[in-house]
Amino acid sequence: MRFSTPTRANEPAWLQLRAELWPHVSRAEHLADQEYWLEVGHFVCIAHVGEMPIGLVEVSSRSDYVNGTSTAPVAFLEGLYVVPAYRRRGVATRLVAQVQIWAQSRGLTELASDSSLDNTVAHAVHRALGFAETERVIYFKKYVSGA
Repeated sequence: MRFSTPTRANEPAWLQLRAELWPHVSRAEHLADQEYWLEVGHFVCIAHVGEMPIGLVEVSSRSDYVNGTSTAPVAFLEGLYVVPAYRRRGVATRLVAQVQIWAQSRGLTELASDSSLDNTVAHAVHRALGFAETERVIYFKKYVSGA
């Protein structure tokens, strides 16, 4: 297994894996997001077997408050995906290890993430990767008329 970091927004492997992770997002939106990620210097890492992309991790550096953390900025796991045929083989673990190297090189001491309350598979993956649950939150909104 080898790892690469994209250097251009239209990298086919990056686009392919993002489309599998977030299929509801249009190609144009993915490309715009990828361009932004490169501009701001967030971390992206792709795992490959031979030339085949099999996994993706995207991590930002968040300076705003991140629930459950005590430092800022914080490395924040925005997306993690492993192709189904390669799951449960340590790919996610190795991708997160790459994230930790990136975070440490920037002086970041915490890696945070989130998941929806009903995504129990993601909860299990996070625990398997060494994450500890910090809190549970439900967000609410209300439209304000006349504003």
